[in-house]
Amino acid sequence: MRLTRAALLLGAALLPLSAQAQTAPAPAAAAVKPIAFTERTLANGLKVYAIRDTGTSNVSVQVWYDVGSKDDPAGRSGFAHMFEHLMFKATRNLVSEQMDRLTEDVGGYNNASTNDDYTNYYEVVPANHLQRLLFAEADRMASLVVEPKSFASERDVVKEELRSRTLAQPYGKLFSIYFPEISYTTHPYARPGIGSLENLESATIDDVRAFHATYYRPDNAILVVSGNFDPQQLDAWVDQYFAGIRKPDRPIPRVSVTEPERTKATHVTVYEANTPLPAVAISYPLPTDNDPDSPALSVLNAVLSQGESSRLYESLVYRDQLAQAAETYLDTKQGPGALGVFAILAGGKTAEAGEAALRREIARLRDAPVTPAELAEAKNEILTGALKGRETAEGKASTLAASVIINGDPRAADRQLAAIARVSAADLQRVAREYLRDERSATIWYLPAESAPAGVKGDTVTVASTVQVAPLVTPPDVVVVTPAPAAERIAPPAPGAAVSPAIPSPQELRLANGLRVIVVEKHDLPLLTASLVASGGGAADPANRAGVGSLTADLLTKGTKTRSATQIAAEIEALGGSIGADASWDGSSIDVTVKSDQAAPALAILADVARNPAFAAEELERARAQAIDGVNVTLKNPAQLAGLVAGRAVFGSQPYGHVLSGTPESLKAIAAADIRAAYARTWQPGQATLIVVGDITTAAAKALAEKNFGSWKRTGPAVPVAAPVAATAWPAPRVIVVDMPGAGQAGVVVARPGIARRDPAFYPASVANTVLGGGFSSRLNQEIRIKRGLAYGAGSSLSARRAPGSISARTQTKNPTAPETVAIMVAELKRLGSEPVPANELEPRKATLIGDFGRGIETTDGIADALGDYVVQDVPLSELRAFTGSVSAVDPAAVQAAAAKLLDPSRASIVVVGDAKDFVDALRKDYPTLELIPASALNLDSAVLK
Repeated sequence: MRLTRAALLLGAALLPLSAQAQTAPAPAAAAVKPIAFTERTLANGLKVYAIRDTGTSNVSVQVWYDVGSKDDPAGRSGFAHMFEHLMFKATRNLVSEQMDRLTEDVGGYNNASTNDDYTNYYEVVPANHLQRLLFAEADRMASLVVEPKSFASERDVVKEELRSRTLAQPYGKLFSIYFPEISYTTHPYARPGIGSLENLESATIDDVRAFHATYYRPDNAILVVSGNFDPQQLDAWVDQYFAGIRKPDRPIPRVSVTEPERTKATHVTVYEANTPLPAVAISYPLPTDNDPDSPALSVLNAVLSQGESSRLYESLVYRDQLAQAAETYLDTKQGPGALGVFAILAGGKTAEAGEAALRREIARLRDAPVTPAELAEAKNEILTGALKGRETAEGKASTLAASVIINGDPRAADRQLAAIARVSAADLQRVAREYLRDERSATIWYLPAESAPAGVKGDTVTVASTVQVAPLVTPPDVVVVTPAPAAERIAPPAPGAAVSPAIPSPQELRLANGLRVIVVEKHDLPLLTASLVASGGGAADPANRAGVGSLTADLLTKGTKTRSATQIAAEIEALGGSIGADASWDGSSIDVTVKSDQAAPALAILADVARNPAFAAEELERARAQAIDGVNVTLKNPAQLAGLVAGRAVFGSQPYGHVLSGTPESLKAIAAADIRAAYARTWQPGQATLIVVGDITTAAAKALAEKNFGSWKRTGPAVPVAAPVAATAWPAPRVIVVDMPGAGQAGVVVARPGIARRDPAFYPASVANTVLGGGFSSRLNQEIRIKRGLAYGAGSSLSARRAPGSISARTQTKNPTAPETVAIMVAELKRLGSEPVPANELEPRKATLIGDFGRGIETTDGIADALGDYVVQDVPLSELRAFTGSVSAVDPAAVQAAAAKLLDPSRASIVVVGDAKDFVDALRKDYPTLELIPASALNLDSAVLK
């Protein structure tokens, strides 16, 4: 039920096998409070669940349909996902894109997703807009309009989504296409949810209408409302809008295919272009999520790959340095599931060695019980994750809805958490022996195309011919809905009285040594986030040492004077928490999130990491190798590479111009002395701030700060923090094409110099950026995605830092349409500064900006992140309360003035990374001075890029 895929982790240390048995088990974790809800079923079969939370000013409305990719008709893989897109078009009463007007334009947002088993639609809006969203969701359930223009446009958008997420990204095909295809021989789960270009092209508008009539009906859906609402009023509105929707008098088609037991291991090898490092994936069949063994499998999954003391990381990434990343993918469903075990190999390592290492770890689970410490740690990590998933109204609603759709029980998530607490080491060994046998595995080696022996093409991986798929049957009562005439159209109801949001109130103090302490009390859940932030980040990297700030941050958690790297990881994860360090351009941070009852030991570890890093030589070499592998993966992604090249084009040799994480060449040049110098100029108490957010009192937080940091003293002379020079002479704009033959898409960036965060123009510029490219309804997304279907999405960003940053517009598109996309982006940049933004466009975009900010500070780590940004950007904490008012006060004249000054495309550089043969000649017609650089010759360590 929980799609638990670990993040790709780079460079962390884990407890050695011999040491794990010596670590004492963590204390028993407190139970997660069950979700409190009410439920009822309407006469037409719609199930309604309500979760009331008066502590928020928002409400989440979610409609989940019991139909997913497994229900795609024969010859129509990707159909459920394409239909998801069409649900955002017109209804009888709503014009196309009006769902965005009802959500984004009032400070909320909407989205949807397609899973193998379900399609869900969800919105978060200010609570006074609840009635409007119920009206809209009911209208698209009952009277969706499917017409040729929007059908063709959204089909093009889905094609671009497939290209951007699957074909253009390294390993996209491995995870999105090949993994399901090797995992099933009979069940329709074998078909990739994204579909194929051929299947998408073959779909007809009549197919779409039949699909809606078949599955989008009240007795095949659930409605979940979570947040701040009046229960009686909610019931009345649900009855008003949903009760009258007709329930068809015919059964709902259900997939009843049984996947046969795999009794013989399978193995395939593929060779793919733009694959920086070899990868291995092994798939093991699992039972349904509702199976009694599901809790034990969840704990087993955590033991294998959750956190930096997991078994896969310890053996493959840390100890043996075989892999850049090693992870698992626990995919349990309504029907048969799968456990994916993956490794992206380190440079110079082979798939054969990677597979052998993965299988050794699986065998260890079968051959011997896990230690008490591992078992307790895994349970605590799962419980902390569950708490974080319930911090918001949206999170609670999603947890409950998934329980209903996947398990048929709204209490399934709570029931499984209770069962996890009872899982024993013997249970883990038993399920490993039952489900993770070698003969039940399917394996794929995913290798760089250039590594293929002469004349070898590799295996063909596709959906097995034995997969059973039912045809799409057109119901006899399909009604073709058309938009109501304007005079007959029912308008959404007016919003109710606004609910004032609660803005956190930071409390501030200083210790005698100069350490600044900021505390925000938040007592709704037993969670706590602590973040130690220091001024000084990547902008201070010396010449030819790009990435030294980032590498120094990575090494902070890799050993202290009294704790080894493995002990740090094991101790913090035994508390159910996680610790990580990072460097931004202007600062560095160390962050930890735990259950609040573990605050004391967690802060002790955080202080040790910050004050006493060892920077051992072997840890430096390990972190360097992992960082180089990570950068090499980035360099194969057209969109990410375009962003790096744009940074060089805008800033040149100024501090923000180099690659923050470094390049393979600069990382190789970094010595231990460089790391220690970077630490000395950053991590000193007088320029550090401890931020504590969560279920703790200010007095208790102060006591912990005094205990752990009160004796911290400067270890050397004060070193001024390097800062970017004032942007008095920016490099001349450039037009750069990086040729990446075989790229699945082109990454496009138009970027120019921006402003500092403290600049008085920050708020007008922020609003201008939101009009340009902030959100689904922004101008760039409207023009590039919605009107023309050229990309899956397009947007812009304002990177206002301690010193002037950049403003950039970005997208990914088909290689041949890159010149058209560039022209649109340049035109929109110019238009924003040449004419005022109409009030009916400006006010919704301001609401979008305010809403995004408000949702960002609903969680403990979100609040800590916002305050940390203020600290490193040298912004007063009063901005937290001033943000909404400052945005609201921006008028059209201020937006136009800011846009004219800061968005003028004549000062912008243009970067396109892709298969140049498809677009360079057309682009050169508009930009005769275009520079063409082969990806193999690109030099990111040089301001000239050559």
